[in-house]
Amino acid sequence: MQPHAMENGHWALLNQGEDNEMEMFGYKTEGCRRALCIAGYILSCGALWLVFYWKPAWDVWANCIPCSLQEADVVLLRTTVSAHLPAHCWLACKGMIISPVQDPSIGCSLVLQVRCIQVQKIRYVWNISGKQFQKIGCLEDHHTCSDMHDKFGSGLSHEEQAVRELICGPNAIDVRVVPIWKLLVKEVLHPFYVFQLFSICLWIADDYMEYASAILLMSLLSVSLTVYDLRKQSVKLYRLVESHTNVTVTVFRKTEGCQKVKSHQLVPGDTLVLTEGKSFLPCDAVLISGRCIVNESMLTGESIPVTKAPLPYASDAKPWRMHCSEEYKRHILFCGTEVIQTKADGSGLVKAIVLHTGFNTAKGDLVRSILYPKPINFKLYRDAMSFLMCLIALAIAGMIYSVCIFALNGEETGEIVKKALDVVTIAVPPALPAALTTGIIYTQRRLKKKGIFCISPQRINMCGQLNLICFDKTGTLTEDGLDLWGVVPAEGNRFQEVHSFASGRTLPWGPVCGAMVSCHSLVLLDGRMQGDPLDLKMFEATGWVRLRSPYAHKQKGHASVPVRGMAILHHFPFTSALQRMSVIAQEIGGARHVFMKGAPEMVAEFCRPETVPLQFASELQLYAAQGFRVIGLAHRVLQAGNQPAHLIREDMESGLVFLGLLIMENRLKRETKPVLEELSAARIRSVMVTGDNIQTAVTVAKNASMISPTSQVILVEANELPGTPAASVTWKLMEGTERGSMETDSCIENGVRSKAACGGYHFAISGKSYQVIVQHCSDLLPRLLLNGTVFARMSPGQKSSLVEEFQKLGYYVGMCGDGANDCGALKVAHAGISLSEQEASVASPFTTRTPTIECVPQLIREGRAALVTSLCMFKYMALYSIIQYLGVLLLYWQLNSFGVYQFLFQDLAINTVIGVTMSLNGAYPKLVPHRPPSQLVSPPLLLSLVLNILFSLGLQICGFLVVQEQSWYSKEDISSACLPGNTSLANHSFSSTKLSRMGNASLGQEADNGFKSYENSTVWLLSTINCIAVALVVSKGKPFRQPVYTNYQFVLALTVQLGVCLFLMFADMEGVYFIFDVTVPESPGFDGRCFPAQEAVTENRALWMWLKTCFRYQSQSRYQILRRLLSRDPAWPPLNTTTFSEATAIPTETDEVAYVNLAFNSDEKTLRRGRQGDAQGRTVTRHDRACPRGLVAPATSRHNPALATEHPHPDSLCATWYSRGRTRL
Repeated sequence: MQPHAMENGHWALLNQGEDNEMEMFGYKTEGCRRALCIAGYILSCGALWLVFYWKPAWDVWANCIPCSLQEADVVLLRTTVSAHLPAHCWLACKGMIISPVQDPSIGCSLVLQVRCIQVQKIRYVWNISGKQFQKIGCLEDHHTCSDMHDKFGSGLSHEEQAVRELICGPNAIDVRVVPIWKLLVKEVLHPFYVFQLFSICLWIADDYMEYASAILLMSLLSVSLTVYDLRKQSVKLYRLVESHTNVTVTVFRKTEGCQKVKSHQLVPGDTLVLTEGKSFLPCDAVLISGRCIVNESMLTGESIPVTKAPLPYASDAKPWRMHCSEEYKRHILFCGTEVIQTKADGSGLVKAIVLHTGFNTAKGDLVRSILYPKPINFKLYRDAMSFLMCLIALAIAGMIYSVCIFALNGEETGEIVKKALDVVTIAVPPALPAALTTGIIYTQRRLKKKGIFCISPQRINMCGQLNLICFDKTGTLTEDGLDLWGVVPAEGNRFQEVHSFASGRTLPWGPVCGAMVSCHSLVLLDGRMQGDPLDLKMFEATGWVRLRSPYAHKQKGHASVPVRGMAILHHFPFTSALQRMSVIAQEIGGARHVFMKGAPEMVAEFCRPETVPLQFASELQLYAAQGFRVIGLAHRVLQAGNQPAHLIREDMESGLVFLGLLIMENRLKRETKPVLEELSAARIRSVMVTGDNIQTAVTVAKNASMISPTSQVILVEANELPGTPAASVTWKLMEGTERGSMETDSCIENGVRSKAACGGYHFAISGKSYQVIVQHCSDLLPRLLLNGTVFARMSPGQKSSLVEEFQKLGYYVGMCGDGANDCGALKVAHAGISLSEQEASVASPFTTRTPTIECVPQLIREGRAALVTSLCMFKYMALYSIIQYLGVLLLYWQLNSFGVYQFLFQDLAINTVIGVTMSLNGAYPKLVPHRPPSQLVSPPLLLSLVLNILFSLGLQICGFLVVQEQSWYSKEDISSACLPGNTSLANHSFSSTKLSRMGNASLGQEADNGFKSYENSTVWLLSTINCIAVALVVSKGKPFRQPVYTNYQFVLALTVQLGVCLFLMFADMEGVYFIFDVTVPESPGFDGRCFPAQEAVTENRALWMWLKTCFRYQSQSRYQILRRLLSRDPAWPPLNTTTFSEATAIPTETDEVAYVNLAFNSDEKTLRRGRQGDAQGRTVTRHDRACPRGLVAPATSRHNPALATEHPHPDSLCATWYSRGRTRL
C-alpha cells in the first residue's frame, strides 16, 4: 500500500493481526459515474450489471472515487496475503450505514449517530477518535481484573444496556432460512448458468430447437437440485443454532437486581446470573464468582466435564487477559457449551460478565466458518482457471476462422455471427468447474459413511497431497485411560521403595495419599465420577469414595485411617501452559494442605531444593525411558487463619515439599503402530507433538515405529544466556543409546554420521528449546524441522507455530489430535483431524467419531482418489470439448456442422453420463510411496493432452479426406453411393424407402437441414467413438483409485454408448439414420490401440523418473532443497567438536565445551565460501569433519591446552551452538 493512501486515510487494516485480517479502502459515490454506469446497464441489456455483480470491486471502481474512510459511504475489502492466500482476494464491498437512532424508553433525548459496516455477520463502527473501524459485540480487552469485578460485577443500568444494545445489535446468531426465490436467483445468476442461457438463446436462433429444449430442461433440473440442496443445508444450519438463539436468562441490573430477560437482549458487560440446573450458554462470558462445571465438547471434541474457576480479584494495572496469561480460558464460559453444575461461593450468586455476543462468540465463529469458509490456496484450482482461459483463447481463434470461412463463401452477416458464437459454446466447457468438484462430492459421502465428517469440502483434494502428519500423543497415539503402575515416594531428599498397585496393597495414609485423594478435577454427576481419565485412575487407586457435598472424600471399608475425609476448598486448575494443577484441601477436623500435581520438572521448581532427591533426574529418566507417564507430587501445610478464596496462586505454590513420582502406564492404542507403519511405507512423515516428557515421548515414538530401532535420536537443548540476548544450542545423543564397552566416541560418531547420510537420525526438542530457537536462532529452525520427529512439552501456541513452520518448508501438513489442546494447530494445518464425538466442531475441518488414528490413512486415500478424479474429469472435459471443437471447425470448411440430434447425443448421452459415472471409483486400499500430481501444468498431463489432441485431429482429418477419395463419393448427390451401378456397395442393402428418399434431391435437402453428408457422418462417428475411448483411457484406477472395472455404472455406460455407435455404423435403419443425419455407406475404420499406447507413455511413472534423472531434474520444494544441501555437509548433524585457530571459546558453567556460531545467518553460498576458506588456509584438527558448519571451536582446551588436538572432551558427543544477539522481536 502506498504511503499517501495511509496518510489521507483511504486505507486501513481491519482485524489487524487476526486470522481474518483484511484491507479496507474508502470510496465515495460520484453522481456522474453512477449515471454513466446506469446508462451502460441499459445499453448493454443488463450485461454490464451482471459483470459488476460477479466483480464487486469493479462496481465500486466504476461508480465511486477514492476518499478517506471518514468521508466514505462505500468501503471495499480484500484479504491480505498469507500462506493460504498467495494473492489478494477481493471479498466484498459493503455499504456504509449512517444510522440515526433514538430510544424513547431510555427516558432522555439521547440521539446516536452510528456509522457502521457489517462484514461476514460482524458489525464494525467508526471510531472517531481512533479514525478506524472497530469491532463491536465484544467487551473491551483493556479492563483489569478489578474493573471486571467492580465496574461490571454489580450489573449495568437499564440506560447503559439500551445504548449498548442499539450499537452492538441483538445477541443472536441469526441464521435465517434463505427463501427459495433468493436461492433460485442467486443460482441462476451464476456464470455457468448465464453462459448456458446465452448458449440456449444462440441455439434457438440457429434452429437447434430440440437441443436447446433438452439443455434447458437439464439446466432447470440442475438448478432445482442445487436449490433443494442449499435449502436443506440452510434449514440444517438454522436448526443447529435455533435452540440457543432466544432463551430466557437471568441478569443482574444495577438498581433492579435480578431480572428475567430474553437472551437476544444481552450485551457485552451484562452480568449473567447462572442458576441451578443444566442450561446452554447463549454468549461468551467470564466467570467472576462461584464455580461451574461445563461440557465443552462442541469446542474441543472432548465430552469430559471442565471445571471453571472465577476470575481472581487483582489490583494490578494489567488487562485481565494478560494477568491470567495463557490460562485465561479456565475462567471463560463459551457460547453453545452446556453448564452441567454450578456452585456459589457461600450464599452469593454465580455471576459471569458477558464478553461476546452474536457471531463474535465461539459458537458464532463455528457458524461463520461454515457460512464463509476460508479460500483454499490449491494450485489445481488456479491451473484449471488458467486452462479455461486458454480454451477461451482457442475459441477466439476458432471464431476468427469461422468468420473468414463463412465470409469468403458469401454467407449472411447474421449467419456468420451465429456460427462464430457457436464455436465459443463448443470450445469452452461451462461445466469444467463443476466437474472438478464432482469427485469431492462423492468422496464426502464415502467419508461420512466411515464416520468422518467435513465442514470444509475444499480441503478434501488437499488431503491427497499430505506428506507430513503431526500427532498428539495422549489420547491420540496412546490410550485415554492410563493404568496406575505405582508410586515412588520421596523422603529426606531420597527416593524410597516403589509402592506397586499391582500387588493389591493399599497405599498407607500420608501426604502422598492425600495428594492422590484431593489433587484432581473430578466431579460427581448423576451419581457417577467424571473427569480426566488420569485423575480417575489415580483416585480409584486410593480406595476412597467421593461425596457430593461439600467436596468431601471418605475411605471405603473399616481400615484404620487417621482422617475421616478430605474437603477440597479451592482449585487452581491444570493448564497446558503451566503444566501443573494445585488444590487447597483440608482434613476433616485437621490441617489444611496445598497439594500440587504436574510435570515432574515443573513441580520440582516449586519445591524447596533440600526436599528434591539428588537422583531426581536419573530416576525420572529411568521411568520415562520405559515409556511410563510420570507425574510429580508436592505439598505443604498451610498456616491456620488463611482464607483460601483470597490467596494468590503464586503464594500457595511456593516452598513446597517434594512427595514423589506417580508412575502411570500409557499404552499405545492397538491401531497406532500399523497406521504409522503404513504412513512410513507411503513416505509420509510422522511427527509427535505432545505436552508430555521428552523421554517418554521418544520411547512412545520408538514403540510406535515412528523412530526405527536403528535410528539415532539427537536431543537438542536451547537455553538463553543470562544477562545477554544470546542463546546456546546443545546437541547430544539421547541417553540409552546402545554402545559397547570397547566402543570409542569417534566410532559412535562415524556410525551416527553414516546413518545421517541416509537420514537415519531424528531430533527431539522440548517446547522451551523450540521457543528459544524461534526467538534467537530462527535460521537454524528449518534444519531442525527437516529431521525433527519428537516435540515435547509443547504448549498449544507452540503447536500452531510448529505446523506453520512446517508449511513454510513446503510440506502439506495434517494434524491429528483429540481436540483438547490442539484446536489452534488443527485449524492452521492443511487438514486438521479431530478425534471427536461431534459431527462438526470449531476444532478442525475434519472430525471422526472413531477415537483412533485409523482415520488418517483413510482420509489420505480418499483425498488422493478425489484429487485424481478431479484430474481425470478435467482431462476428459477438456478433451471432449476440443474433439467436438475440431470436428465442427473441420465441417465448417464445407459450410456444414453437426446436426441437432448429433449434438444432443454427444452432450447428453455421452458427456453427461460419463461426467456423472466417472467419479464413482472408490479409493485404492493401499497407500503408495508417491502422491498424485497437484497441478495441471505438468509435463505428463500436458503431453497427454497434446498427444490426444493431435491424435483426434489426425483421426478426423484422415476420415474427412479418406471418405472423399472413395469411388462412390459425391459431394452434391449423397444417394449416388447407393445406386445399382455402384458395385462397390454390392454387399450393402438399403431399403427402397431410403433410396427413394435419398434420391429425391429436393426432399433430401429439406429432410437433412443441410447437415447430411458423408463428411458429417464420418467425422461425427469418429469424434463420438473418440470421446468414449478418451473417457475409458483417462479414467485412472490404480494406484490411487479402484480399478475401472469395479465402477460398474461407468463400464455399463461406456458399453451401452459404444453399442449405440456400432449400431449406427452397421444397422440398416432408415428412420434412425434420418434422425441422426447419418449416411453410412461403409464402416469407417477406427483403431483404438493408439490411446492405450500414448497413455502408456504419458502415465509411465518409471519412464518419467528416468527422464528426470537424465535431465537432473530435482524437486524445488524448500525442504527438498535443504535436504540436498545438508546431505552434502559432512558436519551435519552436529555431534562432535572442531577447533579452529582463529576461534575463541565462551566460558560456560558446565564441563561441556562451548563454541561460538559465527555463520548463523549463512545461506548455501556463504556455507560454500566457508568450506573453500577451510580448504585454503584454516587450521583444522582431526575432528573437523564432526563439527557442523558454522560452529567455531576454541583453539585450545580450557583444561589442558596441550591436549586440545590429541584427546576429545569426555562428553565429545555434545556440541553447543551459540547465537550472538539475534533476537527476533
